[in-house]
Amino acid sequence: MTRFLLFALGAVLSSPIVSSSVHAADRAAEPTLEQLLDAVDDQSRGASSEGRMTMSVKTSRWDRSITMDLWSRGEDHSLMRIVAPAKEAGMATLRAGDNIWNYLPKVDRTMKVPAAMMSGNWMGSHFTNNDLVHSSRFADDFNSKITQRPGQDGSGTWVIEAIPKEDAPVVWGKIVITVDAKLRIGKSITYWDEDGALVRSMTFSDVQTIDGRPVPMKMRMVPEDSPAEYTEIVYDRLRFDVEIPDSVFTLQSIRRR
Repeated sequence: MTRFLLFALGAVLSSPIVSSSVHAADRAAEPTLEQLLDAVDDQSRGASSEGRMTMSVKTSRWDRSITMDLWSRGEDHSLMRIVAPAKEAGMATLRAGDNIWNYLPKVDRTMKVPAAMMSGNWMGSHFTNNDLVHSSRFADDFNSKITQRPGQDGSGTWVIEAIPKEDAPVVWGKIVITVDAKLRIGKSITYWDEDGALVRSMTFSDVQTIDGRPVPMKMRMVPEDSPAEYTEIVYDRLRFDVEIPDSVFTLQSIRRR
């Protein structure tokens, strides 16, 4: 999912403003901007992954919760299949490159999501179809800079501001990323429009060690214009770098239970 998260810019951090007692060796140990962004971009991604997640959606009109099995490989192949509730079990979303297909088992029909619907909500959540397919890293689409650094003791956060490049296919005017200084994982991402207004915010929590690395197992997206609404994703199970056959990411596979 986390496509919600995409980073990298090859620039070295400039030296922070600190007292003269701080040694040059300490400054040299700081991560580069590229390392910070890569860490957030890859925090829920391996060469491949397999797991189960529960997505809870609350709006002003209804609440729903669905559980999905998921498989992913690289940055542009994923399959998510609903296992609960029973009335929606078997519904699936396949992503291959820039294309998305949805499978509806009740009518045994596979439908490609047209370009005109890419900005629409995915499965009624506060995420869009575009969030699923936008897999480029920040180095491709954004110019980024550090706006806040952690304390001298290494505690606190890094704050990164990312502005889309002129020719980038990005709908946001600005994205702001907060990175935990000690764990090197994302704490939050805020999305701003071209007029400088906050549109939505995503937070990460419940950090667990998965395959030897810290991973936030819970994500929550909140729209700014409806702060009582949210979409929350919780990973019930997650494994990285598992062997997944090519056949999983096919239109034939999307129809299988």
